[in-house]
Amino acid sequence: MKKKIIIICLLFGLYAGAAELADAPQAIITNGKITATLYLPDAVNGHYQATRFDWTGIIPSLEYAGHSFYGKWSDNEGPKVHDAVQGPAEAYAPIGYKEAAVGGTFLRVGVGVLRKPQERAYSEYKLYDIVDGGKWTVTPKKDRVEFTQELHDSTGYAFIYKKTVLLVKGKPEMVIEHSLKNTGTKAIETEVFDHNFPVIDKEPTGPNMRFVFPVNISEGTGTGARGWGTAGKTNGKEINFLRALGRGDQLYTPGIQGPNGPYTTYDIKIENTKTGAGIHVTGDHPLEKMVYWACPTTACPEPYVQISVAPGKEMKWNYNYEYYTFTPETK
Repeated sequence: MKKKIIIICLLFGLYAGAAELADAPQAIITNGKITATLYLPDAVNGHYQATRFDWTGIIPSLEYAGHSFYGKWSDNEGPKVHDAVQGPAEAYAPIGYKEAAVGGTFLRVGVGVLRKPQERAYSEYKLYDIVDGGKWTVTPKKDRVEFTQELHDSTGYAFIYKKTVLLVKGKPEMVIEHSLKNTGTKAIETEVFDHNFPVIDKEPTGPNMRFVFPVNISEGTGTGARGWGTAGKTNGKEINFLRALGRGDQLYTPGIQGPNGPYTTYDIKIENTKTGAGIHVTGDHPLEKMVYWACPTTACPEPYVQISVAPGKEMKWNYNYEYYTFTPETK
């Protein structure tokens, strides 16, 4: 009887978890070549309600030519879990944090106005209280989803943030368009990085995954750099893995280096050489830096773009994702 009760409880837990995901607002878009699912921002039922990542553009599924490019990479799930995101998830540095007093407020684009607690320093891994999530407008269409967040804070910071995830007509391409209009009285200085989180055909991180740059690169050095020479290496224009990453393994550098200093070109290819599927990621702004991080389930180039918007001005920037196939390599 006890065993039966345990099984029933486990089944109920699985059902409840599935129901929770099913209830999360989402949209499916397609252009006839690519089909993608996007989670939509929602403070009550949203799949993601934490404070690290932008609530828009979270893509748990994208398929092209029989291949899948994103998916679950972490077992740490839940709407308030900071890294429970998939696909090209973006994160903005806090605005007004340093000048805010304890108990005061600061902003994160794509999240809202947050309360500053008593702490030694800001942490992107901390769950902060959301004072005001702003006004969200979400418009799903057949081949795109348009997001708008309007946010105003008593400190003088205010903006209109627009982001559109669209599939290019007749091509296996996705474009992420951004604009940030400063409607406040203070200049907005921040940065944004795209974590990417590729999971191509559910391939674990190892020798079947490679990353290709347009120039020769090196891993560089810096605080926290680890795993180079034991788990992975740079090889001319590529990052390759020497072995499959196991539990607890990581490959990390705070800044990929190019031939003449930090790598600043928004251009990288992510490939699964076993299944012959890849993603070519480009952007229309130079990079502040290119961080790289990998764990056993995903390997992530993380391009950073500097954001600077004076009061009354607007900044626009785009990312382009080309999904492609090639002949798998034999090893």
